[in-house]
Amino acid sequence: MNAVLSVIGKDKVGIIANVSNLLLEKNANILDINQTIMKDNFFTMVMLVDLSNINISLKKLNEDLMEKGKILKVSIKMQHEDVFNSMHLV
Repeated sequence: MNAVLSVIGKDKVGIIANVSNLLLEKNANILDINQTIMKDNFFTMVMLVDLSNINISLKKLNEDLMEKGKILKVSIKMQHEDVFNSMHLV
């Protein structure tokens, strides 16, 4: 199962490292990543993540990601790839 992970907030050192390390700890594999810094240090990142081999429940992973977002003062959202694709059909 794949998921789309989005991270949005003010840019600061360590956002990518912290999110990536959390995913590593949970045995999730980052398939693709795109990040950019927009005007006024606005950080955005989108990851495609393979969750096939995670070592915790999806609910717990989502809770851990949201907690990490609070610590980093960014918004972290996770959506199943199929839900993401369905939302963006024309």
